[in-house]
Amino acid sequence: MRLHRILTHHHLETLRMPYAENKGLKIHYRVEGEGPALVLQHGSTSALQAWELFGYTERLKPHYQLVMIDARGHGLSDKPHDSELYQLPLRVSDVVAVLDALDIRQAHYWGYSMGGWIGFGMAKYARSRLKSLIIGGAHPYADPAPDFYGVDGRDPELFIKALESFAGVAFSREAKTWILGNDLQALAAAMHDRDSIEDVCSAIDLPCLLYAGGKDPRISKVTRCARLIKDAALLSFPESDSAIPALRYCSARGHEVPELPRVS
Repeated sequence: MRLHRILTHHHLETLRMPYAENKGLKIHYRVEGEGPALVLQHGSTSALQAWELFGYTERLKPHYQLVMIDARGHGLSDKPHDSELYQLPLRVSDVVAVLDALDIRQAHYWGYSMGGWIGFGMAKYARSRLKSLIIGGAHPYADPAPDFYGVDGRDPELFIKALESFAGVAFSREAKTWILGNDLQALAAAMHDRDSIEDVCSAIDLPCLLYAGGKDPRISKVTRCARLIKDAALLSFPESDSAIPALRYCSARGHEVPELPRVS
């Protein structure tokens, strides 16, 4: 029922269509709440509704102006099938285009998984637009995606198999339904090898919080990066094998939801 309500809201969202334009592509976003601006960027195969699904929107909007963005290739944003159009600088420029459309000079940024990778990109390519960073389940090191070599999204079963292998999990029927509702050719184009931008770790000079599941295979690289960032905080969830259950864990316990790093 919860997912049904989110999908119904997603349908209603198509009627409002708030977009920013970036180099010919339309980037969909939604704004809720009042206070300092906080960008929320979802993970791969997801959409901005995920923040509502996990309970974050209701908890955060009394304190922040939430700027939730559908990443290119996802949600209601445009979905090119050319992998060159999913390079990190372009993804960063999508976030900047939304901030420009809203006349927001600087914002806090919270990204999960792919959204966290975009967050590191923001720190590298658009540092002046950031006040702080929260990054979940992501790192800035090289991240090859061999499971998707030769996968173009035209075969749904092959795409799901590649995604499960890449993520190291078997998806529930509900999760598969959500994923298969996407443009799989766009998602496949987006699942390319990621180049390292690890030099950004020592250059980050703003409040930063990193978090991941303690059993997540990415935890070692997340930890390594946190040690290189000046005054970064690291939050781990020992019983979680990925950041996804960590998000559910947080949303169920209000006092344990990661807080934004303090800024003067």
